[in-house]
Amino acid sequence: MDLDFNNDLEKRISDAFCVFDHHGDKLIDVREVGTVLRLLGCVPTEQEVNEVISATETEETSGVVHLTKFLPHVSQLLMERKMEPAAPEKILEAFKILDFENKGYLTKDSFGKLMMEEGEPFTQEEMDEMWPVAIDPISGHIPYELYLNQLMVYL
Repeated sequence: MDLDFNNDLEKRISDAFCVFDHHGDKLIDVREVGTVLRLLGCVPTEQEVNEVISATETEETSGVVHLTKFLPHVSQLLMERKMEPAAPEKILEAFKILDFENKGYLTKDSFGKLMMEEGEPFTQEEMDEMWPVAIDPISGHIPYELYLNQLMVYL
């Protein structure tokens, strides 16, 4: 089944979806939904990923999402600017709030504890991926303005 795309947004969503469509049948495993959303530049919470899955999972075969349901749903979310990453200024503001002593850095222990226990917790695997970029190898601390600049390069 061929799909006609009305705009660049739909084409972008379809292209991201098809990266994970391993059989060319316009279906992906529900476990790939979060990855597709992140590939589109979204920063969804696990709850938001689950909401997209619930809204787009096929009734006939649970565990998979068809592009014909995914495309309009995610198009609408993106047009409403849902799941966008926080602005760099907001992230810097958050780091400064966590830096009680105004030192310009956070310790690995305190930041790691926050990241794994507060809000939507990171997994140990996610932390292990983050540390090489976040931690200054000389001081062992997280100089958050430098870290934020490095994050902006990746976004």
